[in-house]
Amino acid sequence: MNRKNLTCLLLSAAVLLIPALASAKNIYKYQDENGIWHFTDRAPEQEIEFETVYMEREPEPRIRMRQEGTKESPMYIVFNDFWGPVEIELKLLDAVNVLSEPPLPARFVIPGQQEQLLVGLGALDPGLGYQYRLSMSSVPGRPISTPVKDIVILPPFSPREQFPISQGFQGEKTHTSPDSEYAIDIAMPVGTAIHAVRSGTVMDVEEDFNSGGTNIEKFGDKANHVRVLHDDGTMALYAHLDLASVNVRPGARIRAGQQIARSGNTGFSSGPHLHFAIQQNTGMKLISLPFQFMTGKGSPEEPREKQILQGTADNP
Repeated sequence: MNRKNLTCLLLSAAVLLIPALASAKNIYKYQDENGIWHFTDRAPEQEIEFETVYMEREPEPRIRMRQEGTKESPMYIVFNDFWGPVEIELKLLDAVNVLSEPPLPARFVIPGQQEQLLVGLGALDPGLGYQYRLSMSSVPGRPISTPVKDIVILPPFSPREQFPISQGFQGEKTHTSPDSEYAIDIAMPVGTAIHAVRSGTVMDVEEDFNSGGTNIEKFGDKANHVRVLHDDGTMALYAHLDLASVNVRPGARIRAGQQIARSGNTGFSSGPHLHFAIQQNTGMKLISLPFQFMTGKGSPEEPREKQILQGTADNP
């Protein structure tokens, strides 16, 4: 198969794409007018009282790849379940006699809630067999090569409250990777109202986990969180939130200062706190960015470990 024929096959297949469906997470329990109890994975449409049973489960991947086409000419399709752009990188590993269109490795940006046909494969020499492994990696956000600077934001809680920063920038306890280098931890009781630090679009929500602890293998990927995409391409991450506490929906536009969730102690955590970071995709690499909080004095300040952070309603 030559590259021209492979390209034509990909174009004709693109019209067949169907958005992937997310699997149900929870069980809804309600009693009908005849007194019969129902258990279903969909909330009742009629106005009736119901109880939500949150199911303990494994985290669901937000980026899902599936294969279509034939054994001789497979095609790979990726669905982005975030409500914002994601960068994808595909690589061929252990490839023997393989032709790809487009040539790999390659990077793609898939908009939120969309599915795209990314690559088609075939034998370079149709008379011979071929083999390969296809590797996929992803980073949320559109790639911005230069780190965004001079970020000034509101504290992530009510103007009437104040809380200590238990871990600051470049904290040696757990903030040792590029995506958390400039994250902070704010100690606060479970159930504290969390407010948006900037306006933006809710990119991702996870609120179904109900436990936490210091076993990273068990709890490392089970922190309830909200990810908000800002207009400049940066993203705010609010993590360790309480079970079923998020009150904004994915895809919604929110304003600075708006309540979005309640704090908790879920995931890899040694005690109740909010893990907060501003992040950016610099090209298949998620980094955290330094920022300053607007203070009641009207001047921005960089957060410091052991500092008592005071909320403010003053927009930066």
